[in-house]
Amino acid sequence: MNNFAVFILTYGRANKVTTYKTLKKAGYTGEIYLVCSTDDKSLEDYKKLYGDKVLVFNKEDYEGKFDIGDNFKEKKVVVYARNAIYNIVERTGNKYFLVLDDDYTCFNYRFKNNLEYDEKAGKIRRNLDKIFERILEYYKKIPAKSIALAQGGDFIGGKYGDLAQNIKTKRKIMNSFFCSTERRFQFIGRINEDVNTYVRLGNKGELVFQTNQLGIEQETTQENEGGLTEFYLDTGTYIKSFYTIIFAPSCTKIRLMGNKDMRLHHFIKWNKTAPKIVRENIKLNK
Repeated sequence: MNNFAVFILTYGRANKVTTYKTLKKAGYTGEIYLVCSTDDKSLEDYKKLYGDKVLVFNKEDYEGKFDIGDNFKEKKVVVYARNAIYNIVERTGNKYFLVLDDDYTCFNYRFKNNLEYDEKAGKIRRNLDKIFERILEYYKKIPAKSIALAQGGDFIGGKYGDLAQNIKTKRKIMNSFFCSTERRFQFIGRINEDVNTYVRLGNKGELVFQTNQLGIEQETTQENEGGLTEFYLDTGTYIKSFYTIIFAPSCTKIRLMGNKDMRLHHFIKWNKTAPKIVRENIKLNK
């Protein structure tokens, strides 16, 4: 853990970096840095509160260096920070790192010691250091580009949901990313950048995955000022979902999601997304 740190991507929320407090409450004692951009009007407030733990980058330095997916001009989106993070981490002298958003209210266990689903999703209160260490040990031994923790929305349906049946992985990474400066990958698309990215990585056979054993809980995006809220309110999920269609039209589509309050959302056809591994004994010899 000597070359590991946590980096929180934040914008316009100097007085409300919820994740920082949540990490401390869960027992994390390692280095925490806040990643801000030069166009943030509250940048000086961040520096007053967090001092040299605030790391600043310029979005213009990354303009044209990744596929933004459109011809819009708005830059109040997180994809610039996600692509700048590797260079930022190297500035601190670290090799391994965890990238988090700034609005996490808790880290939690999703399964009990007997490996049964925990309907109460018990909060992690004191041993987050050890949990991060174990994840990092595993990450170092495998070729994965990144590992993510599950989100609250993954467990809709409670004990009857698919992810509640047993500890498993899904080939997606969202919101939290264990990474290495030596396993770089680019995020793509102005918005929905995490979905765009894990789908395209899946297309190329790259390994990224989420574990459902541990999870994070977040504040409601469009009710929390700062961050991506302004962009979401301007464009809604209609435009957001279509970015993934632009990048992966062969394996994604738009469909209605919900029970009563229906909304358009992307849907990934995984059978057409990731390459299949074929056993050697059925290889066609010519």
